[in-house]
Amino acid sequence: GFANYIRIFDPLYLQVIGRSLFFAVSSTIICLILGFPVAYWIAQRAPWRWRNLLLIGFILPLWTSSLLRSYAWITILRPTGLLNSILSSFSLPTLDVLNTSPAVLIGMSYSLLPYMVLILYATLEKLDKRLLEAAADLGANPVQTFWKVTVPQTLTGIAAASFLVFITAFGDFINPELLGGASSMTAARLVYNQFLGATQNWGFGSALSMTIILVVSMAIALLIKFGEATPKQ
Repeated sequence: GFANYIRIFDPLYLQVIGRSLFFAVSSTIICLILGFPVAYWIAQRAPWRWRNLLLIGFILPLWTSSLLRSYAWITILRPTGLLNSILSSFSLPTLDVLNTSPAVLIGMSYSLLPYMVLILYATLEKLDKRLLEAAADLGANPVQTFWKVTVPQTLTGIAAASFLVFITAFGDFINPELLGGASSMTAARLVYNQFLGATQNWGFGSALSMTIILVVSMAIALLIKFGEATPKQ
């Protein structure tokens, strides 16, 4: 019913959707910041014979269950976990990270970083080195070369990787459920509660599901439009 869609605009549910967008955007930015240097080094700096091995190293976590990866982070981030054990050994104050938003971002970024690296690697591998050499001959320093030569040539790959990570993060259920606790309710968890939780409100759950599909569809449309526009520039 239409009333279920109106209900989504309740401030409580808007806050949940906003939190989902925050996690998706933040994890995308984190993956881009961490993934671009790694992909660039593998594509342009690493010895050719090691590139495939390095890529496999990033793919290996994807061969394990996302559930197991989240439980591994629980083991690391819990109060008596590996992180606090290391901090205690150096007489540093311990951190209460588990069941917080930073824990969710850590889990999401770790899970989605391989996608970012693989897509950026495929783009950076095709980077025209002659343009980099020409920029250097014309007096450009490394920072200028990066922003005016490297980034424009890889915008399509950056957009594709960013939208893929965003779409996956926005619909992620496992990391917020296991690492975030009750304070990190997201749209995917809210949909789960409507169908399989105590609420059992399938109509509202369907409206929320359609909202998620709409957001993802808009992201895909932007990706298609951006990808078509970039080569023409």
